[in-house]
Amino acid sequence: ADCQQSLSCKMGSTGFIGLGIMGRGMALNLIQSGQRLVVWNRTASKCDELAAKGAIVVATPAEVIAQCDVTYSMLSTPEVSKEVFYGDGGTLAGIEAGKMLVDCATLDPATMMQFHADVKAKGGLFLEAPVSGSKGPAEQGTLVMMCAGDKEVFDGIEKTGLAAVGKASFYLGDVGRASRMKLAVNMVMGQMMCALSEGIHLTEQAELDPATFVEILGLGAMACPMYKGKGPAMIKGMYPTQFPLKHQHKDVRLACELGKEVGAALPVAEAALQHFTAALPANADDDFSAVLTAVRAQKK
Repeated sequence: ADCQQSLSCKMGSTGFIGLGIMGRGMALNLIQSGQRLVVWNRTASKCDELAAKGAIVVATPAEVIAQCDVTYSMLSTPEVSKEVFYGDGGTLAGIEAGKMLVDCATLDPATMMQFHADVKAKGGLFLEAPVSGSKGPAEQGTLVMMCAGDKEVFDGIEKTGLAAVGKASFYLGDVGRASRMKLAVNMVMGQMMCALSEGIHLTEQAELDPATFVEILGLGAMACPMYKGKGPAMIKGMYPTQFPLKHQHKDVRLACELGKEVGAALPVAEAALQHFTAALPANADDDFSAVLTAVRAQKK
């Protein structure tokens, strides 16, 4: 199968646009929950695994929307999201009265608000639904969903689609509020990773065992799955990609921009942004824990 295949399906199917690191796992969980899936992805070969499990593959995002009541979209950046949303045969082109779009990307609030306005103008319904979690939780169906927008969409999918991909869902009100919450969450995640990196670097420079440092952290109030899961590999210089550094950089940057917009001083986030910016040229596609390379390279 490839992304040029176009088959008709019964209304009531669920659509999915974007089968990258996060979208793949989410789509597989929707199929496993019993939903009939219609999919599209920019890189055609990524559709094959879903097609083998029964998904219908179509040629454009607009076709996904046309064949489904509810469509989820999970794209990597604001730039890619806009290209897919507004392009020829794009998401917006398929929207008509009653169609429901659930956008799970991490975008700036203004972009989400514009998407919402454009969907509403064509009679559609829109739910902003960025997620907390990386590749593993996406595959395990344990993401945390932050939602805003049309409450009837949230109510309609909370116990079905959202439950298939996540372990908890929060409804936060008007569109824009979910993106703001997601940026706050990912800002803290980036800060925590920079703090761990600086701790590892300090113990190394002080001729202490960084593995013991990570173990001690795990036995106290600062214990967390992220430190336990990533710390040992970081010490060995291994950064298998669960959440790409380039995306963490983008999220911290957007959080800092939001801070300026709302009058919140964020000096720790600004410092974290400097670390991620320094790591970006060499480690953009590595896991965001590769920020340790930039921390190690900094001069006193």
